[in-house]
Amino acid sequence: MKSTFFTNPTGFRTWLERHHGTATELWVGFHKRDSGTPPERTDSARAEMKRIAVIGSTGRTGRRVLDEGLRREYAMTAFTRRPEELASVQGLREVVAGDGRRGEDIQRAVSGQDAIISIVAPKGRGPTTVMSDVMRAVIDGMHASGVRRLVAVSASAIEGRRPWIAINLVRWLLRKPYADFVRMERIVADSGLDWTIVRPPLLTNGPATGRVRMEAGKEDLAHGPYHICRADLASTLLDLAVTQRHLEDVVLVSEGRKRPSPRVGEIVNP
Repeated sequence: MKSTFFTNPTGFRTWLERHHGTATELWVGFHKRDSGTPPERTDSARAEMKRIAVIGSTGRTGRRVLDEGLRREYAMTAFTRRPEELASVQGLREVVAGDGRRGEDIQRAVSGQDAIISIVAPKGRGPTTVMSDVMRAVIDGMHASGVRRLVAVSASAIEGRRPWIAINLVRWLLRKPYADFVRMERIVADSGLDWTIVRPPLLTNGPATGRVRMEAGKEDLAHGPYHICRADLASTLLDLAVTQRHLEDVVLVSEGRKRPSPRVGEIVNP
């Protein structure tokens, strides 16, 4: 048996992608580099890898999802109309170029995945059907490929009422594209898939906080903060994609409140 050595996880992932359909067995050995200790071999080994396709991968949130997925060592596929913008991203399983409204293009990205994350946003404030058109193609592709898990990003302002002035202003300014978010949500809810719709509020570009509030089955957040950074949203989308949490739920997300620091002399439960 020919031995193959990998110096990093990315090389091993690439080998698995090329050979998982033809290799009949896999022997794996581990040893500390330069230790002089020969590797110990096991009779069999399996590597489990989450395969996730991101539709809308070159947007600001989509890029954060790719980066976080790669950090977690998931097998990430990026679907985009602008593949040149991902030339510097190392470690992707595949970059699929195409139009999200064309079923044959979407099919190439969806096939063989464990989950799909869709982050499609409107361009401008005019009438559009881009979100609903892309979602129809995604769902058709998932059914054809046998992929079940779908996480779709929408907007909290569809039904939200707080903060009253800001959200009503946004809803009025974006009323035409928001009408398509509503159509997209209906298509997802009727898809028969294992879906979750995520409605974030105002998105910011700050660093991850690790504090995310999630509330399902509600139209509105009862209190602030009424914002979430894209890094925290990306982590939340991936967490949902690789689990069965919140199936057939519409989930509101926002940054969680900071826990107050204890006062001097105050006893805090461990």
